Amino acid sequence: MTSNRRTRGLALAAALLLVLAACTDGFGGLKLRIAAGNPGGVYDSLAQTLATAWQNDLDIDRPQVLQTQGSPDNVAKVLVGQAEVAFVAADVAADRYRTNPGLAALARIHDDYLHLVVRRDSDIQSVGQLHGRRIAVGSPASGVEYIADRLLDVANLTSSVTKRRLDLDQSVAALLNGEVDAFIWSGGLPTPKLAGYNNGNALRLLDIGGLMPKMQAISPVYGTATIPASTYNQLLPVTTLVVPNFLVVSKSMRDDVAEALVRGLFDAGPQLAVANPAALSIDVHPGIETQPIPLHPGALRYYRAQKT
Repeated sequence: MTSNRRTRGLALAAALLLVLAACTDGFGGLKLRIAAGNPGGVYDSLAQTLATAWQNDLDIDRPQVLQTQGSPDNVAKVLVGQAEVAFVAADVAADRYRTNPGLAALARIHDDYLHLVVRRDSDIQSVGQLHGRRIAVGSPASGVEYIADRLLDVANLTSSVTKRRLDLDQSVAALLNGEVDAFIWSGGLPTPKLAGYNNGNALRLLDIGGLMPKMQAISPVYGTATIPASTYNQLLPVTTLVVPNFLVVSKSMRDDVAEALVRGLFDAGPQLAVANPAALSIDVHPGIETQPIPLHPGALRYYRAQKT
């Protein structure tokens, strides 16, 4: 009897040591790669800040922030195991999820607004007047190009315009130099670079409200929003398209890791808002709105705990 008690005591002690070790080791050798975007962009600035926050919160090596072409590239990297976390526009995520349900969401983060921009002195007053013009549609294989192609398609302009694949800086320069007649951009409100370029009142936004029913027929993630005139010192507000952004991971991610990442995201809210004003909209309540991408079980566990 004494021997059996000693054996049971040793077993309990060993189990306790294992539990204590697990608690103190935390996430140990966890390595994370975050698929972001172009250097200096919204995704990149938020990813850099989030990497530091997760490093401190999870007591891990600082996650690697990957420079990418944008949303399509980001979600592809998660699905093939080249990244653990990705920033991705909801329209791209929704399309990929239809063909590969191995995707899960951690949170809805900020929203992007579609900007259709011409020179202030341009004779172009409506989308229809872009027929036969030269349009910059974003970087190659980017989320901007993804949505720009859809917009041109529903406006019946695809075959009648000359497209140039340029990033935001290149697009503005080309517009001001007369190399293109308009450019399309999807970004936070305001997009700091765009606001800075418009200090001299050189740019004007076009209203795309008339195209919104067709855009929303393509994807239910698209919403309608107004860009106030004061945002970019415009004469009038414009109606445009708004698309959410998600943080996504593979469904195979451990539940405890996903839960910790979501907790770290919301705990880092003040730092993220300093990094980019788009992060001011990151909040727990809209964070769960990731349809049609399901929340990761670990993320869901975090949100449910916030309601108690």
